[in-house]
Amino acid sequence: MTRPRPPALLAAVTVLALALSACEKQIEAPSNRGVCWQLVERNGKIVFNKVSQNEPRIESCAASLEAMRLRFLSLGGNAEEIDGAYQGNFLFLRREAIFMSQSFKGARYPLLLRTEDGDLVKLGAMPPAPPAAASP
Repeated sequence: MTRPRPPALLAAVTVLALALSACEKQIEAPSNRGVCWQLVERNGKIVFNKVSQNEPRIESCAASLEAMRLRFLSLGGNAEEIDGAYQGNFLFLRREAIFMSQSFKGARYPLLLRTEDGDLVKLGAMPPAPPAAASP
């Protein structure tokens, strides 16, 4: 038989867990204006490699990272997912879309979606799918 835990104990454990996670070193994206970066982990450390510069928008950086990913795949690479950064924001190239976030471990929001043939489009650029026909 287990005894119920008092709410004060649960609250203390939650506060302690949050305090410990706050001590974890946060990864900061480079904030250089117009520079697109690839994020890689080497020997347990995060390294940012410059991919391009003079990128006018975050979408341009995402497209540069996607082009790099496709070049690597055509040369026999196997990196299906790539992480990057642009002006203090993180980019996450995934199978279904490219996501962005202001922190490496924070909430991710769709930036560009992939069409059925793999092209990238802005949110809202594609018309909604027609409703499925009702079967008799």
